[in-house]
Amino acid sequence: MKFVCEKNNLLKEITLALDFTSQRNSLSIVSNVLLENYDDKLTIKATDQKIGFSAEIQVKTVEAGSTTVFCDKLLGVLRTLPDGDVQFEEKDMKLVIRPIGQTIDFQLRTIEADKFPQLQIADESKYFSIPQSDFMEMINQTIFAISEDETRYFMNGVFFEHAPDCLTMVATDGRRLSIIRRKMMEQTAQFPSVIIPAKFLNLVKKMGTGEGTFELAVTETMIFARFEGHCIYSTLINGQFPNYKRVIPESQSFSCRVSIQEMLDALKRVSLFVENKSKRLIMDIESTGIMLSSEESDFGAAKEIIPCEYEGEPCKLSLNYTYLLSPLRVMEGDHFFLQFSGPTKAMTVKPDPERDYFHIVMPMQPQSN
Repeated sequence: MKFVCEKNNLLKEITLALDFTSQRNSLSIVSNVLLENYDDKLTIKATDQKIGFSAEIQVKTVEAGSTTVFCDKLLGVLRTLPDGDVQFEEKDMKLVIRPIGQTIDFQLRTIEADKFPQLQIADESKYFSIPQSDFMEMINQTIFAISEDETRYFMNGVFFEHAPDCLTMVATDGRRLSIIRRKMMEQTAQFPSVIIPAKFLNLVKKMGTGEGTFELAVTETMIFARFEGHCIYSTLINGQFPNYKRVIPESQSFSCRVSIQEMLDALKRVSLFVENKSKRLIMDIESTGIMLSSEESDFGAAKEIIPCEYEGEPCKLSLNYTYLLSPLRVMEGDHFFLQFSGPTKAMTVKPDPERDYFHIVMPMQPQSN
């Protein structure tokens, strides 16, 4: 195998491919990236057996062929090379890398291409198009609520559900829940309800531009995404996602309207004195405003009052402040509603005007004096 390509074109793809390899053992074939060179094209493939990646770039083929090389080391080499064309040639189980016109010579050990595992593929009939902006916003509105408790593995991803006129994403860690139902302008292929791992969604966020479309395919065990010359996939989480509809309050007694930016700023200040483990923040809600306060600690305490629109009875709520901070950071508009029925019942956080997403937060139990 022998080809010439522009360094930065290959560097971009190898940087992306690294996230799809296993770096635990440099001698393992799944720590390598597969390079397939033919007809002035180079196909780059990577997989750790749970997720997979493929991309294609233009090169000048001198001799067609394929091989695999340790992805992390190839990336390190490419980062050190000067800009310009680079020649790659496999000889005697080594990939020789020489920048054109330079006296630089790298040799990386290779493993035969036929030992590289086959990547998964989806039936073409399973694919449907979705705007990148829609899919990215659905991820942004839910991904922070995914549970990190590996013993509850069925919550370690986002629940993805198909309906005739919309797609739904839901995430929960048992103490909070985030949901978005996005209507689609075009018909989407029907698929079973699935749980998408957090890693796949983070990779989509990293690789996507938010412009154009994704082509998605969902089967009972896999999810695939194609966009801008890339194809990535992941195995799905096999488990029973909680019945999220039971958590959503049918009605709530009180509603408080607050500025998103004022609440964000106050949360950042008061949280400086919130205890790191519990992250407990106290909210005293009255018609005159919301008082945010931390509990007294060895370092001191913080207190701040921000204006609000509220006509109900005074109420004291305790909550993990990050459960309010995270959704407000991705919420559109200038104001939001905080809706509740009491200090121990679920709170709803939604934008004003209302959109196709909202967030549920379970308060902490009030502390006895």
